[in-house]
Amino acid sequence: MAITGGCHCGAIRYEAEGEALTHALCHCADCRRSAGAPMVGWAMYPLAAFKVTKGRAKTYGSSEHGRRHFCPDCGTGLFYTNEKILAGRINIRSASFDNPDAVPARAHIQTAERIGWMAHVHELPAFERYSAGKAS
Repeated sequence: MAITGGCHCGAIRYEAEGEALTHALCHCADCRRSAGAPMVGWAMYPLAAFKVTKGRAKTYGSSEHGRRHFCPDCGTGLFYTNEKILAGRINIRSASFDNPDAVPARAHIQTAERIGWMAHVHELPAFERYSAGKAS
C-alpha cells in the first residue's frame, strides 16, 4: 500500500510505499512547539520506501541530530529525520496524508511531557462543526 500526502499549499507532495513501521502521537515539547499543537502524529517509514514527488522541503536543525522538514512556502511541517536515533527511517506527519485514516495511530509517546489537560481531552464536549459561542 502506498500512502501519499503533501503540504497545505500543494507545493510539496510525497509518497511512501508499504506499511508504516509505527504511527505514534508525540507529546514532547519539541514537537508541540514546532507544530503549535498539543501533540503531533508521526508515521515512521523506511527511508528507502519514501520519496518527495514534487517540490523541495526546507530543513531546520531542531536539535543536534534532529532535522525537521517543512514547506518553505506555506510552512507546513512534513517530515522528521535523525540519523543518530532513526538511521534509515523517516517520520512523516500523519495529518499531512491525503487519507489520514489509512494509517491508524498505535500509541502515545513522550507522555512525560504531555500538556496536563491532554490526558482528559477525550472527555470534552464534541461538536461536528464550529459554532461561535457553543464551544465555551
